[in-house]
Amino acid sequence: KRHYPSQSRACNCLSLVIQLVINIANAAIFGVLSAYWSKKMKEHKFVYGPIPSRRLGRSLGIAPIPAKTCSFSCVYCQLGRTKRITTEREMFFPVEEILSELKDVSVSVEYDIVSIVGDGEPTLYAGLGQLIKGAKEITGKPVCVITNGSLLFDPAVRKDLSAADIVSPSLDAYDEESFRKINRSSRNLDFSRVFSGIIDFSREYKGELWLEIMLVSGINDDDESLYKLRECLREIRYDRLYINVPLRPPAETWVKPSAAERLEKAGEILGGVSIQAFSDQDFQSGIEDDYQAIISVIGRHAMRAGEIERFLENRGNDNASDIFARLDGDPEVEKIHYQNIVIYRKK
Repeated sequence: KRHYPSQSRACNCLSLVIQLVINIANAAIFGVLSAYWSKKMKEHKFVYGPIPSRRLGRSLGIAPIPAKTCSFSCVYCQLGRTKRITTEREMFFPVEEILSELKDVSVSVEYDIVSIVGDGEPTLYAGLGQLIKGAKEITGKPVCVITNGSLLFDPAVRKDLSAADIVSPSLDAYDEESFRKINRSSRNLDFSRVFSGIIDFSREYKGELWLEIMLVSGINDDDESLYKLRECLREIRYDRLYINVPLRPPAETWVKPSAAERLEKAGEILGGVSIQAFSDQDFQSGIEDDYQAIISVIGRHAMRAGEIERFLENRGNDNASDIFARLDGDPEVEKIHYQNIVIYRKK
């Protein structure tokens, strides 16, 4: 059979065209799959949860500050010791970037409220006012800011917080000595300045003010301390008072939760409600990959092993042992035994 060069060239060209089409199709498919899995594996930078909150219900959290950046380094903090103690407000991240992520996440999960707290002090974020207003516009949900109250002496902070539906500041101390023992603040803060700021804010704020007191055994849970705290409370206008104890691993190992009778006594003297009276709910996350979802949560909120098991069960994951093996081997994850319970948090 004779060989015709022109016919051969035509076949080669056709073969090249077919191969080119196949390559383009493969690239397109790969691109789509890569984008899909990238989206599934994506760890949200600012938005997390919803977190089961004893006070707020299903709370979709926003963390507008870098990890462990705070004006305090409280002995009971479940996130561990503060890495950067400061009172300087900064625009750590663009407001638009945070709100864009919130817009994406908020449509994929069910929640009752948006809480701005994260893993540090949210009032350090210079864009807080814009963030609150933007979150309300995007979600149509109430917005709560959970704060240590340290910067409420600043008129700019009080103005930013005025847009929130709920503000929940802490008041764990009653004088300078207890303030230093429990809250271990930045050096340019003192109890008088912080306490005066809480009083001023309470008289200006039009929303719901929910105070929280964290009781630490042997420091602020004796009768004398409780009566001193009551005197402080009389100067503040608030709508609710919640009394809490460290239920998750604290920053300092010597910190212990107050005994049940002390908690009951605190309720009698202070007139507040123990947060332990509220039932727990289950954690949720808008991140599709189960492991990344857990990492996102424990970066801002420690999780008990049982909570992780329920979280995986609710998401249809029956390979909890594999997830726990990954957590145990992850150098960025800390496994803690606290009050006879195994708890995971990010280092």
